[in-house]
Amino acid sequence: MSTRSYVPPRANRLDDATAAALAETFKALGDPTRVRILDALAHAEVPVCDLAERLGVTQSAVSHQLRLLRNMRLVRSRRDGRHIYYAVDDDHIAKLFKQGLEHVQERAANRRLRIARRA
Repeated sequence: MSTRSYVPPRANRLDDATAAALAETFKALGDPTRVRILDALAHAEVPVCDLAERLGVTQSAVSHQLRLLRNMRLVRSRRDGRHIYYAVDDDHIAKLFKQGLEHVQERAANRRLRIARRA
């Protein structure tokens, strides 16, 4: 048995406020509709009406989800006339989304490979 501790020293640990903020960010990503919205916004700035059409939900439902994402500072908005355009707030959010997607796709590919090998 090792006598070394693999727990980081207290100075390197997350403080309570940071841990709570990070958990809230991941909680915001825990809804399929919000994930689909972020997927659309990861590629381009999109108005609410187009998001609603792409997702097959009402503009009201999309606006509600966007309000939550905006409050979490995951997306930003810009008004142009009667339309409000949304985009991913910054590169960190785009990277987080992309890494999560790659992780899920890699797990699915590995699962398919294991099933194919058994057959």
